[in-house]
Amino acid sequence: GPWALLGIHVKQHFNPNLIRYFNQLLEALSSKLKNALDYYWQLSPESRYRLRLAAFAFGILVVGFTVGRLTTVNRAIKIEQQEKQIAVDQTGAMSLTLPGVTLNPEIYRFEKATRQAVPQEIKVPGRLVFNAEKGKLLSARVSGRVERIYAFEGAPVQPGTPVIELYSPDFNSAQQEFLLSYRTVKILSETNSLTNLFADAKITQDAAANRLRNLGFSDGDILALERSGKSQPNLNVRSTISGVVVKRNVEPGAVVNNGDPLMFMADPKALWFAGNIFEQDARNIERGQTMKIHFEAFPELEIIAKVNYIAPTVDAQTRGLLIRADIDNRDGSLRPDMYANAKLQIGSAQAIVVPQTAIVRDKDLRYAFIRTGPESYRRLVVKGYDLDGKRYAITEGVEPNADILIQGAVLLNERFTKQE
Repeated sequence: GPWALLGIHVKQHFNPNLIRYFNQLLEALSSKLKNALDYYWQLSPESRYRLRLAAFAFGILVVGFTVGRLTTVNRAIKIEQQEKQIAVDQTGAMSLTLPGVTLNPEIYRFEKATRQAVPQEIKVPGRLVFNAEKGKLLSARVSGRVERIYAFEGAPVQPGTPVIELYSPDFNSAQQEFLLSYRTVKILSETNSLTNLFADAKITQDAAANRLRNLGFSDGDILALERSGKSQPNLNVRSTISGVVVKRNVEPGAVVNNGDPLMFMADPKALWFAGNIFEQDARNIERGQTMKIHFEAFPELEIIAKVNYIAPTVDAQTRGLLIRADIDNRDGSLRPDMYANAKLQIGSAQAIVVPQTAIVRDKDLRYAFIRTGPESYRRLVVKGYDLDGKRYAITEGVEPNADILIQGAVLLNERFTKQE
């Protein structure tokens, strides 16, 4: 067999010791191979299948690695180089030249810069508050004890609605005084000979009735007291306006003195916008100026209002100047203490109006781009302010009739940034 032929060949060309070592090696390899084959056939068919599959995958890996090491692929890579020139002048404006590059007009749009009159506005942060002029603070007109509270915070009230019930000895005394004077007048009115006494009694009755009115009795309550002839045990403190209870100062069972505050009521349909002006802008503020007010809770809502109050002093802590405007809240959608932002028009100015897409913002700087030639562009630092969230008014930095980029400014700015 092949092993015998190999042995004869080795005997003819190698020395005996080497031949003996070679024979031992072949016998060891044959033994190992035989043991491996015996172990292989002792495995289950599934294990023999997995072993063959692993050997096949290893063989493919070895062949692929060998072919990859022996094979070299030469690929020609074409590198295009573009000459880009950038320059910065003394004002800090940056110019960029792109030889052979034409900007896609569907992505980059230019238009002629023109000046126009635009409103000059300043931002005024603030919030909504109740209109204090249409609010009412109910206070105790007589000393006594709070027996019952009818209206708590947020409760709607109408003129004449009872809100608090008080027990007051002074009130009971005033009723008794009125009833006594009323009966005296009624008796004297039947006697024509006591005219002077009747007149004095009538004056006393009117004075007693006025005292009851001062304590909170209405004319209807006085008429009911005349008809019944019996005094009421407690005094009902009634609302004098249409609105809601904003703040309550007493609890049931509390003892109050004459003049103590009981509760504050206000009309939720009459609100104020209270805004703060920065100290440096105070010289530009006048009563009657127009402001556009927007609310965080209603982004689409805009209310036009007039400044009707300017505080005489600057707040010592915030260094802001308080201004105020009336807000009509007939539908009741707005709530006091809602945050609001207003734009107060303090005049007009000449500016170049562009879309917000024409402005690139970088920290505190604003950039705009103009075309200075067929393949050259310039980045300018501009100053201005937002108009309505969609447009920007450029007051400094761009001259009229310049070809200003209104779309694609961010993409062109990336080219400038790479060159920087």
